Amino acid sequence: MLNLSNKKILVTGAAGFIGSHLCSQMLDMGFDVTAVTHYNSTSSNGNLDFLDSKKKDKLKIIKGNVEDPYFIDNNLKGVDIVFHLAALIGIPYSYVAPMSYVKTNIEGTLNILESCKKNNIKMIHTSTSENYGTAIYTPIDEKHPLQGQSPYSASKISADKMVESYYNSFDMDIVTIRPFNVFGPRQSARAIIPTIISQLIKSNTIEIGSVKPIRDFTYVEDTVMGFIKAAQHENISGKTINIGNGQGISINELIHLCSKKLNIENINILNNDNRNRPQKSEVFNLICNNQYAKKTISWEPKISLSKGLDFTIDFIRNNINFYNVGKYEI
Repeated sequence: MLNLSNKKILVTGAAGFIGSHLCSQMLDMGFDVTAVTHYNSTSSNGNLDFLDSKKKDKLKIIKGNVEDPYFIDNNLKGVDIVFHLAALIGIPYSYVAPMSYVKTNIEGTLNILESCKKNNIKMIHTSTSENYGTAIYTPIDEKHPLQGQSPYSASKISADKMVESYYNSFDMDIVTIRPFNVFGPRQSARAIIPTIISQLIKSNTIEIGSVKPIRDFTYVEDTVMGFIKAAQHENISGKTINIGNGQGISINELIHLCSKKLNIENINILNNDNRNRPQKSEVFNLICNNQYAKKTISWEPKISLSKGLDFTIDFIRNNINFYNVGKYEI
């Protein structure tokens, strides 16, 4: 096991949902963490602003852009481990602005790879279960074919393949983590669970896309422990590891589970065509086979969907202004 307490760690995409939880957990473990956030004119640190003042004081924050190779190279000097989470992730936006995904997800990853190669840095790369597309078989293991069913997933598959090529070409120390659907506090209404909960808190009517897809939801704290365990384990370079709960639930079942927890009866589900993906682009069935994670990095989920929903509902109730309820944006 690699001791991370004496390593300099850098997290890209640290202002995002998963990235902020990863930074928080590593600070709790006493690690030396630098957070890279996307530069903006408002000085916002995104989800890192939810961290308490003691954690913020321990965290070094750098603002920049992974699309800039000079910025990346200048700031990775002296770093031991990079957790690369920076990505453009909204699937609907990828239909109208695909080049943005190429720039961030492919070229941004290439910049990280080049700097890690140059500076001999261990890299934990973030993939996505969307890369599997609609399941050919379930549960989905790491050998399942990759299918580009949206410009977003195509860009992430390309990034994964760049990582694979750098491992094979340059024998770099790289591990790819492929999370299934992550949820929890701080997640925006871009994702399905906050969309459902935030609307139900306001009324018994919700607007949604297709309720047929089946997803495997994993609580965010469990997910970030998968990242940390992958960094701690040695001799797994070049591997891709699924991180998922291992149980599927349909969006329709999820809506009714959330409504039950909120004590809402007679819910009214309205289909919003703007929320539906193009027919061939919809991914209908994602259920994780997590046996390799259990075997390789001794990871398994600890928090159930039900308990995780309780935590998420509490957060959304206390931060309802964080959610633009009833207004759909891509």
